[in-house]
Amino acid sequence: MKKTLILMTILFGISIVTMSFSRCQSNPTYTTNFKNETDMNTNNRKEIYFAGGCFWGTEYFFQQIRGVLETQVGYANGHTENPTYEQVVSHTTGFAETVKVVYDPDQVDINLLIDLYFDTIDPTSINKQGNDVGDQYRTGIYTTDDETAVIVKNRVNQLAKEYDKPLAVETIPLEKFYKAEEYHQDYLEKNPTGYCHIPTKLFEMAKKANPKTEAKTAYQKQDKEALKATLTPIQYQVTQENGTERAFQNEYFDEFRDGIYVDITTGEPLFVSTDKFESGCGWPSFSKPIDNSLIDEKTDKTYGMIRTEVRSKTGDAHLGHVFEDGPKNKGGLRYCINSASLKFIPKEEMKAKGYEAYLKLLDK
Repeated sequence: MKKTLILMTILFGISIVTMSFSRCQSNPTYTTNFKNETDMNTNNRKEIYFAGGCFWGTEYFFQQIRGVLETQVGYANGHTENPTYEQVVSHTTGFAETVKVVYDPDQVDINLLIDLYFDTIDPTSINKQGNDVGDQYRTGIYTTDDETAVIVKNRVNQLAKEYDKPLAVETIPLEKFYKAEEYHQDYLEKNPTGYCHIPTKLFEMAKKANPKTEAKTAYQKQDKEALKATLTPIQYQVTQENGTERAFQNEYFDEFRDGIYVDITTGEPLFVSTDKFESGCGWPSFSKPIDNSLIDEKTDKTYGMIRTEVRSKTGDAHLGHVFEDGPKNKGGLRYCINSASLKFIPKEEMKAKGYEAYLKLLDK
């Protein structure tokens, strides 16, 4: 690996700065100003930090993914204060080139972000990615809250089974993060022919990895007379009269095949089998819905209790309740749902029944 001196124009060409860095000389052209269809009008924001070699390409990669709201490149988890780029590449500070990723968990699943990140790195390589060598190029996923930390560790442990050698990806809390110099921010947007260790085909893959599911007008609420004619008595009682079926005596409490669960009154997908778990309660239990926008949660004070009722938003059907005693590694929630409010579509039937767009959810 060799170091080359480059001249970089900063502040609209007024100041010329000479920098030294390790970069490959292969400089493909990247498409700039890409808009990834992310809905930026959201108050649901979480952050996670990825170190994946040269942060120019890692930032540009995450910018392509729908659901990523903001990115920022910087230096993470070293032992000095306010490091400069020159200090970081001198191998005396312990910092790693890292990308801060702010995302909307309702638009993109954190496990998908982790899986996509793994596509951009050799997770078994120590202090080396592509042609970049040094401790500043080590790999790591850094978190700022306990819930995310558990999810990251579990997903990385699952991915580790796919490799013959031990992983070199740190999964630790974020201790320090300093924003890198301005010319590093959005580098490949500003320099389309700039160096990147990530193959260009992966940027195209990232654009398509989390497509927006188009709303289907077929999902419409039906009137009660129509539902009475099509639903069984228990399905009608549960969905329209807030009933509850018997535990362990319902259709899906022990159903664990791959597939999706749809609203029995509208056909709209609500839950996916990869989020289903055995809770021992006697009803289907899920860690989360496919999308939080598909359900309504309301306070339920019946039977002398205070619970949170779950209803389908489009069909306004009573589904069940949500509790905070679910698996911690899945977010800590348990959506306890009546089988009578759902219809299960096995994976092998999803395409034929019009649910092909949801097959990707079963690959997690």
